[in-house]
Amino acid sequence: MSSDKTPVLVIEDEAPIRCFLRAYLESQDFRLIEAESGEEGIGLAASHQPALILLDLGLPGMDGLEVIRRIRQWTATPILVLSARGKEQDKIDALDAGADDYLTKPFGVGELSARLRVALRHSALSAGGAGDSAPAPVFRCGELTVDLAARRVRLAGQEVHLTPIEFKLLAFLVRHAGKVVTHRQLLKEVWGSVREDQAHYPRLYVHQLRHKIEPDPARPRFLRTETGIGYRLEDGETN
Repeated sequence: MSSDKTPVLVIEDEAPIRCFLRAYLESQDFRLIEAESGEEGIGLAASHQPALILLDLGLPGMDGLEVIRRIRQWTATPILVLSARGKEQDKIDALDAGADDYLTKPFGVGELSARLRVALRHSALSAGGAGDSAPAPVFRCGELTVDLAARRVRLAGQEVHLTPIEFKLLAFLVRHAGKVVTHRQLLKEVWGSVREDQAHYPRLYVHQLRHKIEPDPARPRFLRTETGIGYRLEDGETN
């Protein structure tokens, strides 16, 4: 197998799922690394340094959430959770622990492929722009343009005036475009704390933001709601 293929680590205890992922990923020119437990997965993540990690939460021994927390102590490698746990709180817990995205089993290969592309693209952009002198990107999604360096937002060529909090919120979503961002993450990153009396802030400001950046706020095209979890800004290159 060619060593120049993109390495993907799969941490999954169910052999049929690993077999399915192996057949699909290898057909897409990925190089698969497999682990059946959390402990083994952490070791392989350290020794093989994969470009992406696909992780099940219901693992024997160490739970998947603990695996995410351990891996996040030393690497920002994208983690895509593939789990049969479909409750909102399970998704929130995984994303808050440091996962980049979450797919509920069963899932289609089309959606898996799209999520893989987004995760790998943003990982490459983060690695390429790690230096302080790297220019801030200009985000484009349909008619929406966000210039982070100039702090300028345009919709269909017309400048959009945002308040400082609205721009801070949008900028955070732009930096995580294509990923689900939880209410808790927004509170921490935009308002600097996670207090009970501030829990309504993300919903309020997303509502205001949509009325400024969406052609039809009642049918948002750019800023989507992940019910009970948070929000996802559509990835510009996938539109």
